[in-house]
Amino acid sequence: MKLLITGGAGFIGSNLCEFLLRQGHSLTILDELNDFYSPSLKRENLASIEKVGAFDFHEVDICDYPRVSGIFNSVRPEAVIHLAARAGVRPSLEQPLLYERVNVYGTTCLLEASRHSGVRKFVFASSSSIYGIANRVPFREDDQSNLPISPYAATKIAGEKMAYTYFHLYSMPVVCLRFFTVYGPRQRPDLAIRKFTDMISRGQPITVFGDGLSGRDYTFVDDTVQGIDAALHFDCGYEIFNLGNSHPITLNQMVQAIENAVGKKAIIRHEPDQPGDVPITYADISKARRMLKYSPSTPFAQGIRKFVEWYQAGQA
Repeated sequence: MKLLITGGAGFIGSNLCEFLLRQGHSLTILDELNDFYSPSLKRENLASIEKVGAFDFHEVDICDYPRVSGIFNSVRPEAVIHLAARAGVRPSLEQPLLYERVNVYGTTCLLEASRHSGVRKFVFASSSSIYGIANRVPFREDDQSNLPISPYAATKIAGEKMAYTYFHLYSMPVVCLRFFTVYGPRQRPDLAIRKFTDMISRGQPITVFGDGLSGRDYTFVDDTVQGIDAALHFDCGYEIFNLGNSHPITLNQMVQAIENAVGKKAIIRHEPDQPGDVPITYADISKARRMLKYSPSTPFAQGIRKFVEWYQAGQA
C-alpha cells in the first residue's frame, strides 16, 4: 500500500515506519524536524528507518498547505497516518496558540489535501488526554463528558471532530486512535520514563509531582504500532479506539521499575501537583479488542527493561 506518514521521524512514527517497511508498504514521510526536542535525534531515527528500507522524505511544516497539497498530489497516497503534532500537556499551557495552529489547522490541512488527492483512509493520532478529569474509569470511547484541562487535550478533541466532519461531508474513512502514554525505545527525552532513566543512571535527583499515586496507562510502543496497523486495515466509516494497556501504573511504581532495571535507587524530590495533569488514565480497550483484534502483550516491567537496554546501548 502507498502510505503517507506525518511525524515519521519521531518516537512512535519511526517505530511504525520500520514496521510498515518490513510489511512491504511504500512510504512517504513528512516531518518538520522542529526543535521541540533535538532535531539530531529525529535524524538518527530517520537513519534507523533507512536501514530497514527506502522511503521518500519531505521536511515540511504540515501547516504549509500549498507544499503539503503539492506533495499529496504528487504522491497520491492511498492512506494517511497522521502522527505529527505539538505534544505534551505542560508545554501547551505555555504556547496554546502554537498548539492550536499545529494540531487543529495542521490537521485540517492534511484532511483537505487528503480529500483532494483521493486518500481512501485517514488514521488520526489522538490522545487519552481528551478524557480530562470528569469521566468514569476505565475510559470508554463513548464517554460524552470529555472536559479537557489543557490546550493540548482540547486540540486533540478538535482534531477528532474535524476528522468526523470530513467523513460526514466527503465519505472519507477515518479512524481516531486515542494513545495512552506510549513508551519504549526512542522515547522523547522530555518524557518521564526517559528523563528518569537518564537521571537515575547518573545519580541525579528526580522530581516527583504530587504524592506519586497518580496513575498512567503505560503502553509499550510495539503494542501501539500493532494497533495502528490494525486500524489501517480496518474497514469502517468513522471509528474511535482506545489504544492502551488497561493496567494503570502509579508514578511510584514507575520509578521503582526503572530503579530495578537500572540497578540504582532514585534520589527523589517532591513537588506539588502540576496544572493540567490528570490523576489517572485508564483505557477500556474492549472495543479495540473486539473490532481490531488489538491485544497488548508487553507487561510494564518487561517494557521498562527493553527501554533501559536501548538507553544503555546508546550510552556505551
